[in-house]
Amino acid sequence: MTDKQEFEYKPRVIEPMEDKKFKLGQGKISSSLACSLGILSFLAVLCFKFPSYLTTAELRETYDLVFLRSMLQYGIIGSLAFGLLTFIIGNFRRYAATGVLFSIAALAMGGHQVEAGLVKDTPVAFGLDWLVLAFVFSAILFIFLEKVFPKYKEQAILRPEWKLDVFYFGFNHLLITALLLVGNFFVASYFGWAVSETFQNWIQSTPIWAQVIILILAADFVLYWSHRTFHEDPKLWKIHAVHHSVEHMDWMAGSRNHVIQMFVDRCLAMVPLYLLGASKEALDIYVGIAAFQAVYVHANVHIPVGPLKYVFCTPQYHHWHHSSEDPALDTNYAVHLPLYDMIFGTYHMPGKYWPAHYGTIKRLPRTFLTQLAYPFTKDKE
Repeated sequence: MTDKQEFEYKPRVIEPMEDKKFKLGQGKISSSLACSLGILSFLAVLCFKFPSYLTTAELRETYDLVFLRSMLQYGIIGSLAFGLLTFIIGNFRRYAATGVLFSIAALAMGGHQVEAGLVKDTPVAFGLDWLVLAFVFSAILFIFLEKVFPKYKEQAILRPEWKLDVFYFGFNHLLITALLLVGNFFVASYFGWAVSETFQNWIQSTPIWAQVIILILAADFVLYWSHRTFHEDPKLWKIHAVHHSVEHMDWMAGSRNHVIQMFVDRCLAMVPLYLLGASKEALDIYVGIAAFQAVYVHANVHIPVGPLKYVFCTPQYHHWHHSSEDPALDTNYAVHLPLYDMIFGTYHMPGKYWPAHYGTIKRLPRTFLTQLAYPFTKDKE
């Protein structure tokens, strides 16, 4: 490996993306809104009709149905209005037509006045409601941050391979409920013997903020070594390489994960949470922090945080983990804090520099199915 002291850090050069950027009067903005609002509205109607099979029990208890129906109504109206605007402008009509068709389908099923289905006990439910909410809030928050505090101003929202990562986003979010069931079964089956009620009571007796810190430290320790193992074992690397195949970092990039990686990560992350037995309040705070950070560290965002970048994992820190440049290979494994990278000698943060290249050294296939099969294929070399 090249000596890190001798490596010449160069600025990233991004290929022109003018044809991919949103511009007023072009029709791309209205068509994208028509398409996304139409699809999301249709999915929301499905959640109303089949709550037992498509929504998560924990979220159902917190919903304000009057508010959700209002949002659904505005979504359908917005999709139709933006679709009409796109047809008038005359460009990108295919995306607009897709959104309009989904909106019409949502209206045919009852629209915002759709009759809610009965809630039944079911062993497995797809978290379609979680998918819709996660996409809406993530898109609004992180697209805003990427436009206000961009690292690479030249990079478009619809950068290369954005469709692939949107698919990964949807596919992996739909697996959340199944992942939790498998994770709970795995942890209870193999680690139930290690549970100490006395220890868990002591954890719960500490302040909420202390419990959150303990959860972060414990989960990050497990995830650090899991992540490092996926890098250092050649067979496991082929699974993890799918995540590293992203060549343009933004808020959607973190969604590109092989399904095996998803199961392993969720199961292992649940072990310390299960054994610690922290209070529900502390666990909810940790889950919120973890969910935000998982998207944030991949985002095309540069918000100077001063010395805090040595305390918390930031986009600059994690972008280096995704770099294909020699001194950054197999570094920055931690998920929440750089602490374990500093302790175990895998920390890489070269001052003000950011990566010039992302992705894997050996380029992977570029479709979902070929990436799904990649870990089971034999390398030609």
